[in-house]
Amino acid sequence: MMNILITGGAGFIGSHVVRRFVNNYPQYRIFNLDALTYAGNLENLRDIEKASNYNFIKGDIVDAERINELFKKHEFEGVIHLAAESHVDRSITDPLAFVRTNIIGTVNLLNAARDSWKGNKKGKRFYHISTDEVYGSLGSEGLFTETTPYDPNSPYSASKASSDHFVRAYGETYGLPYVLTNCSNNYGPNHFPEKLIPLFINNIIENKSLPVYGDGKYTRDWLFVEDHARAIDLVFHKGENHETYNIGGFNEWQNIDLVKLLCRLMDKKLGRPQGTSEQLITYVKDRPGHDLRYAIDADKINKELGWEPSVTFEKGLERTIDWYLENQEWLNNVTSGDYQEYYEKMYS
Repeated sequence: MMNILITGGAGFIGSHVVRRFVNNYPQYRIFNLDALTYAGNLENLRDIEKASNYNFIKGDIVDAERINELFKKHEFEGVIHLAAESHVDRSITDPLAFVRTNIIGTVNLLNAARDSWKGNKKGKRFYHISTDEVYGSLGSEGLFTETTPYDPNSPYSASKASSDHFVRAYGETYGLPYVLTNCSNNYGPNHFPEKLIPLFINNIIENKSLPVYGDGKYTRDWLFVEDHARAIDLVFHKGENHETYNIGGFNEWQNIDLVKLLCRLMDKKLGRPQGTSEQLITYVKDRPGHDLRYAIDADKINKELGWEPSVTFEKGLERTIDWYLENQEWLNNVTSGDYQEYYEKMYS
């Protein structure tokens, strides 16, 4: 059996990737390494926690000694690296946390993979998942491609840009077999409610204000998380070594238009008069370094690997809302911290 390490596998995107690999590849042993910080939640993986090919390890990628021990013990042949600090607002208040996890943590993994695979790189793969924010900000036209120069504008995007450069440098310097992807904004089930869509769903349920930055005209490309997991699967198995692939949803929305669509759908789902939730919209002071527009050109992964999104944004958003409304216990637990008690019960 092939041993694969997935870092950050209890988080939002990671849990969908772990579940896909555990269910679709019984010939793999999947090791999910997660520090279980505020956004890592083992309840995301309750349905597979007893699978014979699934192993959970609580650990932090910043701990180099622990990472080296795990590589020696389990002889990983593949790494899918999703562990990251990922919230822009948090990076503004605590940049060093992002340096430690996103840069130092990534280098720890690279060192361990380099040393472990030194004698035999055949069949090995280090897959680094990154963000479109490393490219900076677009004007009203144009798209990010795999050759767009890096121009990060926040501590978060700067830390991810640095980690991307380290991955490529290890490929050039040590011959480390890697693939790298940059994705647009993800949405879908199991998303921690600090990000726009799950935060606003939660706030609408609780009749709290919906804080919209600036004039609300910031534009983002949105990618359904299950489509992203499918793309990660494809790139891990079919992508070419030392290549970069952009993954986007072909879905550009201004924030304010997205919020108003979300309000209309939530009013319909909750049986409220149309317009009720829109009254919760509150415009707030813009955050520093706020990029105007992100938009991904995903033609390369489409032409070379045959990937394309499976759902429209409207359908994906409706599925997302339905999941949160059907899983309000999950939402209550993740916002109250009860899932930490679940970890202690299951794994201590």
